[in-house]
Amino acid sequence: MKRFNCYFRTLCLTVFIFLTTGSHAQADSSRLKQMDSVRIYLLTCSPGQEIWSLYGHTAIRIQDPVQNQDLVINYGMFNFRQKNFILNFIFGLTDYEMGIVPFQMFMIEYARQGRGVIQQQLHLSAQEKASIIQAVAENYQPANRKYRYNYFYDNCTTRARDMLVTHLDGKTEYVVDPTETPSYREMIHEWNEKHRWARFGNDLLLGVKADFKTDYVAQQFLPERLREDFAKATVVQSNGRKTPLVDAETEILTPNSLNAKEATSVWDSVSPSILFLTLLVVIALVSLWELKRAKTLWILDLVLLTLDGLAGLVLLAMIFSQHPTVSLNFQILLLNPLSAIFVYSVINKEVKGKYHRYWTCFALCILLFMIGGIFQDYAEGMYFLALTLLIRVCINQYITRKPTYNR
Repeated sequence: MKRFNCYFRTLCLTVFIFLTTGSHAQADSSRLKQMDSVRIYLLTCSPGQEIWSLYGHTAIRIQDPVQNQDLVINYGMFNFRQKNFILNFIFGLTDYEMGIVPFQMFMIEYARQGRGVIQQQLHLSAQEKASIIQAVAENYQPANRKYRYNYFYDNCTTRARDMLVTHLDGKTEYVVDPTETPSYREMIHEWNEKHRWARFGNDLLLGVKADFKTDYVAQQFLPERLREDFAKATVVQSNGRKTPLVDAETEILTPNSLNAKEATSVWDSVSPSILFLTLLVVIALVSLWELKRAKTLWILDLVLLTLDGLAGLVLLAMIFSQHPTVSLNFQILLLNPLSAIFVYSVINKEVKGKYHRYWTCFALCILLFMIGGIFQDYAEGMYFLALTLLIRVCINQYITRKPTYNR
């Protein structure tokens, strides 16, 4: 999903003249006749290496050889440098923008990134083409260009889909399997499988609602899923006549991994499971050493509870996000904001060899976290982290409550 480039604005102003002229196509019979030469395509782009491009991209191409115009309608433009972009994105307050760019410039950018593009020529009447062009022109008005982005419910793919199917004369019917009801989480896992830390971050923020079953309409937030559905779809006219939605599908740009920017990081070779399993083993060994010396290592609990509490505060903040799928997240029982609140009093007692009741409360939260896993798929490695923290609960309870312990 493309980053916004400022110089596109100047180009958009020049090509907008074409769409403004086309916006009166319904009233102008001569212009309606010219629609015979117009071709409208759905463009589906393969994934990139940046986090925002892992799932591909969708755009609309409008080609008019008579007018010598070839434009791409792009609902995935945003300014990554805008103030508080990351925070706004997390809290669902990011505004994306509809833009218009020359087709050749669009293709050059994707070729540079090593990404592929498949185009589907839509089977449209002259009236339908005119209606779509008019709607695009109206959507491109300064007051209409921006929209509040939501990855699952209102993104560049769903916007392109709605722009096309809502301006057809008939009803679009898709060939779907009613038994295929994957969750949002399962669908994005298909695309971020090779980027395990990006997947970990997604799964950490996504709550139980991301594990609900979806229907075919909800599944079309993914570019490739929409492309597959369009390929098999038909349009049913008012007289019952059916026509295919897509006339032809062509790969106009082949993915080139040699040109793609490969994300290189030391974390690429260390999965979340390996990291948390290693932490579990280290903590288990340290805990055995503590049992032998009959004294807890308070600084270890200080670090663990502080980090746990800070992560919990992040999940607590997500309750106020505009993204519906992050508000109810059972992982907050493990990454618990209460740890940040009680860390001082817990460590203060632990230094004195006394037991703090927060450990009992935390143990209950961890057990509830385990039960919550029945309903929600957790981020990779979270169960290892749960066992790690549970060990700390048990060690503190055993050592500081041991009758022979010298207080």
